[in-house]
Amino acid sequence: MQNLESGDSPDGVSPALLGGSLSSEEGERAWIQAVAFTRDRSPASFDQWFSGVQFDGFTDGVLSLRARDEFVRQWIEDYYLPTLCEWLRGHTGLSIQARWSIDGALDHPVADRPSYPPVRPRTISVRPFPVDEPSGVRDVGAAGGSAPPPPPAPRIHAVPAPMEALNPKSTFGNFVVGPSNQLAHAASMAAAGGGGRRHNPLFICGGTGLGKTHLVHAIAHSVREDRPDARILYISAERFVNEFVQALQDQKMNDFRARYREKCDVLLVDDIHSLAGKTQTQEEFFHAFNALHQGGKQIVVTSDKYPQQLDKMEERLVSRFQWGLVADIQAPELETRVAIIRKKAQLEHIELEPDVCLQIAQSVRSNVRELEGTLIRLAAKASLLGKPIDIAFARTEIAASGTSRPNEASVEDIQRMVCHHFKLRSVDLVSKDRHKSIAFARHVAMYLCKQRLKCSFPELGRAFGNRDHTTVISAVRKVESLRSNDPEVRAHLEALERKLGSLD
Repeated sequence: MQNLESGDSPDGVSPALLGGSLSSEEGERAWIQAVAFTRDRSPASFDQWFSGVQFDGFTDGVLSLRARDEFVRQWIEDYYLPTLCEWLRGHTGLSIQARWSIDGALDHPVADRPSYPPVRPRTISVRPFPVDEPSGVRDVGAAGGSAPPPPPAPRIHAVPAPMEALNPKSTFGNFVVGPSNQLAHAASMAAAGGGGRRHNPLFICGGTGLGKTHLVHAIAHSVREDRPDARILYISAERFVNEFVQALQDQKMNDFRARYREKCDVLLVDDIHSLAGKTQTQEEFFHAFNALHQGGKQIVVTSDKYPQQLDKMEERLVSRFQWGLVADIQAPELETRVAIIRKKAQLEHIELEPDVCLQIAQSVRSNVRELEGTLIRLAAKASLLGKPIDIAFARTEIAASGTSRPNEASVEDIQRMVCHHFKLRSVDLVSKDRHKSIAFARHVAMYLCKQRLKCSFPELGRAFGNRDHTTVISAVRKVESLRSNDPEVRAHLEALERKLGSLD
């Protein structure tokens, strides 16, 4: 570290630097003092968060930082960076900008570095040194102005009793079973103690609005009815993150761990994909999972992706999600959609003719939530206008609302159709299995997706088990070549294209 001259300011930053540039040593010294000042303001949780941050340099007002993951970066930016930059701006006269990089392996975390005693900030009146903003750099404050006070640490309200979050209508009795969700329904019944082999954990995956949350609520209702004294914990992954952060801030990690490891008989977690990129939270969930699984406690999680498709999720967690049963839910078939509309009409006391049910089912095929929303809109409009919900009214309103649209095949549709054609399971196409028959079907599905959908190669790679885009490119080219030279392959493709044509 550079020694200070006798004329240096008592705060440790040379007045000659105000409005000018700093050497690397002077920049590091200014950073250390800013850290000391910020730590003094929030000692309880500072070291916890800054154990995931590394200082890489401070040159010409550009602060280079490295974060362990995106979650830590965002938290530091929201609740600590404004204070740090306010101190640096006040003591250097520079416009402070932050450049971030993400690296899971940090050599020298900020929390492990020695610091100077806290320095009280002083008010200065200088012309800031102009700094051109490099690309990829975020400006965190206007030069020379008074920075707004940092936002207070978020306070998360007490979480209500787990059962209060349950929808009373989401029971097994109100769940319409069809080929697209039969496995997930049977596995959920078994997880709730309704007979059959109990899989632990049960991983339910599927697109938005297909019934994952309904099944989780139904499990909770069933367990509560059969075992009133059972300790059921239903929570979203986002709330789990919030509770974890609050426990860190309040230094109540023992209570948090007891809640999820000891005081729980059934753990139901919705949208587990929300933990992606949150390394510390994943670590805590990993230990909670192990404690419950070893104790024979039922664990059920839902996600919009298969375990192997979860981005930024630790491999050890992904492997544990696959220990039990992975049950997927696909978009409902026409017959199932008709049954869903009838059930919803019965629950909402809406009189509906069979031809109207069929019209809605044919117009809406994406998910259950949209089906039910269309029915409710029709009922509300008919009530306001004093008209019956007949076929003419339904067609007019559905067309006017834009609900009725061409049935465009999706990646999932093509994957499902290819699996049905080659008699494979839907999970096979996204698995790591390289058996010749599975690999061929996977290549065919990639080829059809690229030909029919406006998807990029990286997007298709993610949809097929997080494969590299070069794998998709190779598969498409291979199938194109086989189509020209192999009559059998050409016959398979033509048969699949005819089936897909019926969806358009």
